[in-house]
Amino acid sequence: MKRDLLRQSYRAMRHDLRKTVLTMLGMAWGIATVAVLLAYGDGFGRAIDNIFESFGATAVGIFPNRTSEQAGGNKAGVEVRFTNKDVELLENVLPLVRHVSRHSQKQSVVQHGERSYSFPVLGLDPPIYDIWNLQLADGRFFDDQDDLGHGLYAVMGSEAKDKLFSGMPAVGESIRVDGVWFQVIGVLKPRMQEGDDDDNRTIYVPHNSLDVLRDTHYIDGIWLDSQGLTHDKLAQTIRESLALAHGFNPEDQRAVFIFDAQKQLSQFTLISMGLKILMGFIGTITLGIGGIGLMNIMLVSVTQRTREIGVEKALGARRSDILFQFLAEAMAITAVGGVLGILLSYAISLSVGTLTLYSAMATHAEAGDIHLIVAPRVLLVSTVILGFVGVTSGLFPAVRAANLDPVEALRYE
Repeated sequence: MKRDLLRQSYRAMRHDLRKTVLTMLGMAWGIATVAVLLAYGDGFGRAIDNIFESFGATAVGIFPNRTSEQAGGNKAGVEVRFTNKDVELLENVLPLVRHVSRHSQKQSVVQHGERSYSFPVLGLDPPIYDIWNLQLADGRFFDDQDDLGHGLYAVMGSEAKDKLFSGMPAVGESIRVDGVWFQVIGVLKPRMQEGDDDDNRTIYVPHNSLDVLRDTHYIDGIWLDSQGLTHDKLAQTIRESLALAHGFNPEDQRAVFIFDAQKQLSQFTLISMGLKILMGFIGTITLGIGGIGLMNIMLVSVTQRTREIGVEKALGARRSDILFQFLAEAMAITAVGGVLGILLSYAISLSVGTLTLYSAMATHAEAGDIHLIVAPRVLLVSTVILGFVGVTSGLFPAVRAANLDPVEALRYE
């Protein structure tokens, strides 16, 4: 029975080959559009994930500011200043914190040999390596022993290394930071950097060692990463704890600034999801146009083969046989068009390759561009949409053929 249906479908497709080929091309273009647009949406989502991952997707930064509301007899405009006690406080009130690091900074003159540049020097604790998802190109990062021992060690950003050492190795050499000698123990891989950002020109030193360059009693900020708490709950807990310690109103949003990368990522994830839905909708509409073409050619086929349908019914063919016969023809055209469309989508993705996104604004940001990859999941979704359009487009002509009166069909000229 299945073999007969396939044979009849093949004969019907060859009967009017030109229209059949044009319809297949319409379906192929539709499915290719769906696949490529879905691949674009996936590529955009991956690019956003890569961008946040490069800076630390779970990083939370807490920075002191000035109060903007009166609280506890204190007037507005009081400066909030963090100390090591605030770090200990957050470690105690946030049990799900995995890493915590102090953050202090100084713009310094950094020298090696006859070369001298002004670079930002960051005093940080060793856990910042995991919080910011730093990657080493050479050497090692400073550890707890280096920090506790006030070791004069430095890890250099990639651009700072290039400017001071050019193509020479830096690990094991010494640099002068505001006249103080630091030994270079590591060099970081290039990080995504927008415009004049100093990420790759930064010198990283243990926080306790920064006291040879500036007073570190008051720290500039605190970085941590925490999992298990919702973004709003995390921010609320941090504000309430610091408000109690420093005497400001917990509702005062300006007293302490909290940067939550995970919250930012979730907002971009919603944008990415909306883009995927939009891309899928546009692709489905395009494929639907191809489906209308399929429906038209099947209706023409029903009209042209009315007497044939009457003969089949007169010889005992049931309505279901006629229904499946025409539906099989529609699905055969859809299947061949789908295969051609998938091949076309791969050809497009391979020829286009990468679409510029974040690298247009940042350096070393190729991972933040959109890579068109027709993944298996994209093919699965595209195939489901194709099958739905094919069945929908072929069902109406098939039902019309199945419902023809055999007597009227035999009399049709």
